[in-house]
Amino acid sequence: MAAEKVGLLLLSREHGHVEVEEEEEEEETDELKLEKDQPGIEVTKKEIQIEEEKTEIKIKEVETEQEIGKEPNRNLLDPSSESPRGLLSQCRNLYGKHISIQRTLIDLEKLAGRKEGCMISTVSQNTDPHVAGSKQSCPLCPEDKFKACYIHKLHRHLLNLHWKVSVEFEGYRMCICYLPCRPVKPNVAGDQISLKMGAHFHCIICSATITRRTDMVGHVKRHVNKGETESRYSSARAPKSTHEVVKEADTDVRVLPNYSTPQKTDSYFNPKMKLNRQLIVCALAVLAEERKPLECLDAFGATGIMGLQWAKHLGNSVKVTINDYNKNSVTMIHENCHLNKMKVVISSKEEDDCDETLEEGEENFPTIEVTQMDANVIMYLRAFDFIHLDPFGSSVNYLDAAFRNVRNLGIVSVTSTDISSLYAKAQHVTQRHYGCNIVRTEYYKELAARMVVAAVARAAARCNKGIEVLFAVALEHFVLVEVRVLRGPSPADDTVKKIRYLIHCQWCEERVFKREGNMIEENPYRQLPCDCHSSMTGKTAVELGPLWSGSLFNPGFLRRMLFEAVQYGLDDIQTLLKTLICEAECTTHKQFSIHAPSSHNKQEECGVFIKTPDAGADYYIVHGKRKSNEIDQNGPKRHRLESTAEHPAFYYNIHRHSIKGMNMPKLNKFLHYLSEAGYRVSRTHFDPMGVRTDAPLVQFKSILVKYSTPTYTGGQSEGSVQALEDSQVGTEGDFTEESVYIKTSGNATVDHLSKYLAVRLALEELRSKGESNQMNLETASEKQYTIYIATANGQFTVLNGSFSLELVSEKYWKVNKPMELYYAPTKEHK
Repeated sequence: MAAEKVGLLLLSREHGHVEVEEEEEEEETDELKLEKDQPGIEVTKKEIQIEEEKTEIKIKEVETEQEIGKEPNRNLLDPSSESPRGLLSQCRNLYGKHISIQRTLIDLEKLAGRKEGCMISTVSQNTDPHVAGSKQSCPLCPEDKFKACYIHKLHRHLLNLHWKVSVEFEGYRMCICYLPCRPVKPNVAGDQISLKMGAHFHCIICSATITRRTDMVGHVKRHVNKGETESRYSSARAPKSTHEVVKEADTDVRVLPNYSTPQKTDSYFNPKMKLNRQLIVCALAVLAEERKPLECLDAFGATGIMGLQWAKHLGNSVKVTINDYNKNSVTMIHENCHLNKMKVVISSKEEDDCDETLEEGEENFPTIEVTQMDANVIMYLRAFDFIHLDPFGSSVNYLDAAFRNVRNLGIVSVTSTDISSLYAKAQHVTQRHYGCNIVRTEYYKELAARMVVAAVARAAARCNKGIEVLFAVALEHFVLVEVRVLRGPSPADDTVKKIRYLIHCQWCEERVFKREGNMIEENPYRQLPCDCHSSMTGKTAVELGPLWSGSLFNPGFLRRMLFEAVQYGLDDIQTLLKTLICEAECTTHKQFSIHAPSSHNKQEECGVFIKTPDAGADYYIVHGKRKSNEIDQNGPKRHRLESTAEHPAFYYNIHRHSIKGMNMPKLNKFLHYLSEAGYRVSRTHFDPMGVRTDAPLVQFKSILVKYSTPTYTGGQSEGSVQALEDSQVGTEGDFTEESVYIKTSGNATVDHLSKYLAVRLALEELRSKGESNQMNLETASEKQYTIYIATANGQFTVLNGSFSLELVSEKYWKVNKPMELYYAPTKEHK
């Protein structure tokens, strides 16, 4: 009976009823009467009392839990609460979302009534609930910020301060909140310090706390771009599909919004890398003709577009493995494989089990293996014939693992997209990643390609392997390098010998690879063909590198790639491949064959014998190693390959070396003029106005000046223009023979320069004649020569004698390099 009394008392306290005590006394009197009337059931009464005691203990436990559960509610609504962590856990409704996230303004106003009702239960018993209910407080503001007010004022407060500045997402409004929702931070002594939290928003998707509204809008957009559109607090509502389907080379891939921005999506897909993917498909097709089946790896799958194109074009000739470390990317690769009707296996052991359960008509579908692990791990664990590395940025961290288990005569493809470091925009990053010292030059793209090849060669040499560069392409967005692996210490030694330093003249941009040897030269400037160091003061050259000094192209391999591109209908890269073939052979004759290459060309590639469909020697596999009975003849073949002439290193930009005020010839005509002079010449894919030739820079500029025509102006007389042409071109057509270098301050005027020029030329004339008469020097005047400058439109402008050189540079030159001026004798002194 005591337990029943306690239970009734608890119920009476909860519901505010006190009249139940009289009923309990009446029930107790009736129970005593029953005991007197029926003495034979004492055992039953004892059992009932034991059960009542157990019930009393349970009721007390429930009462304790209810009292503990009421404390956070007090902290939630009390502005002086010292437990923000408990407040954060109570600021959510039954569905778990924060109270600041509501659908309508009416729902937000209802929270004020609930909050006021909870406050009534926490005030003292002497407080009149009707008086307290007349005013309501804001559910999203503490009491010290907004005091309790009437309903019309509260409505205006919620509308203007909370609802109008909210962020909308899928029918919900994330209103601004002023409650101290973030947890407290302990100080050094361990005491809890309350954070003074200002205005903030609560994310409906990830429950993050963000202070600014613009940051909250961007935060929600990032969730949408990643496909995270389903709120964790919403009910089981199907999320909207945010995937897009992109088609490239008969391959469909499903991508996320903003798929071309790697910082905002897990699965990165760049449509500008289409040429890169097609070049790799052609290279893999050429390798598939040499050996079958071919095990190839796409170490960074992302959407899986690369591996899907391999399987789509080559079919069962290749065993494709697509790897990615990101779980979301692996899921998308699975979806894209099913979208393109590809069979997917998790590991190679499951392929046999998968074949048994194939339906009718599916046995011809290509099989793709999808793995989720680090790229270095999978390359250390397994051996492949073809490996493609395309990380976001530099690939130097994966080269050692790529060459560790790659098979002999296999191909390693490396795509580097760290353009800022490769193209000398971030030189400290280049030094850190590649260990190279570079500067911005006219041939910076080829410099980047040779730098990547040098890094690949050092990684291969560390694994006792050598490389033969098949081709190296550097375009606007990437640098692609394809190398064939040659196993053995001898090829590794030959590879390392081709890594050298480059001497670059900063004045005329002449360049030459440093000679081999460990001896220190007394004057390394002698290796440069130019004489800038003798004619200029100070240090005029820098040492760049280490760089790859060997060939960047294999003509036979490129011709076979062109044949495969025609076979598979890859029209986008056929023009590029033709340019690469001409560049590799350093010729302007475009003679291409779309027929299958001969077996002789295939056998001589890379200095080793390679199996072709017409070759008599067959490969056989012994313990996973590929061997041939023709391997013993590698030495003579390698010697024969090295004896062939390689293409010249680097190129010259025709615009960079053109003469201001002179109309240079057309590029194709200029190539013909260089070829007639006896030099090897071709165009280059690195620069559309670049010329790859073995001619020295002096002869290059001499021929350019010889076939350039001056630009005439209407204000000049015919005699002065002819004198100017004669002074620049001369009898031999060499521009450098009539050039005069003068170093002076910017305060000097044009008249000072003209008089100094007259004195200097008079001295040179006396020295040439061997005379010592100084009378000619006294007659030197600033009126003997007229100074010109070539403007941007290619016309000559006569400079005023009172102009300072600094003013001339600011008004006409506007280029951060030595100013080029032209002179001609006046009519009186002609």
